[in-house]
Amino acid sequence: MTEHEHNHYPIFLPDTEEKERIVIPEENGDENLFDVLFYFDVPETNKSYVVVVPSEQVEDEDEEQEVFAFRYEGEDEDFKLFPIETDEEWDIVEEMINTFSDESEE
Repeated sequence: MTEHEHNHYPIFLPDTEEKERIVIPEENGDENLFDVLFYFDVPETNKSYVVVVPSEQVEDEDEEQEVFAFRYEGEDEDFKLFPIETDEEWDIVEEMINTFSDESEE
């Protein structure tokens, strides 16, 4: 992963030129494909997060993308996603998404 410095936590982008994708199953058995935007770690809590967008979502400059974030544990093919449950975690994730968006626009 490529590291981009941030004033709060480093953002890690997928290494490959092709989009990194993950499949997230729903409770009913349906599977959804997502493109990974970036990863980041919060050393104070020892937690890691991934921020994704639906793969089928069409990018339109005028329209906001639907973005999802999850806490994850593990590496490579052996990782598990967990919902973000606390307001404190959401605050951190929202700040990181805003920072990522600001850096992408530069």
